[in-house]
Amino acid sequence: MTNEIKTLAERIDTLETRLAYQDDTIETLSQTITAQWKQIDGLTRQLAQLRERLQEAEASAPGPSNERPPHY
Repeated sequence: MTNEIKTLAERIDTLETRLAYQDDTIETLSQTITAQWKQIDGLTRQLAQLRERLQEAEASAPGPSNERPPHY
């Protein structure tokens, strides 16, 4: 009976250790995902600003903007 208790205690210790490592891994992955979403949001905003600047530059550019060339 004592041997069975020792075996069960070892199994519980092993499971607790694995759980601790899994918790740490999950937390690290969560932080990584959060950082990536922040970066994606920043890049999305930057892309929208650049798109607006391009449209403004095209609108204020001299000459015809969206006309076909005369040879079409």
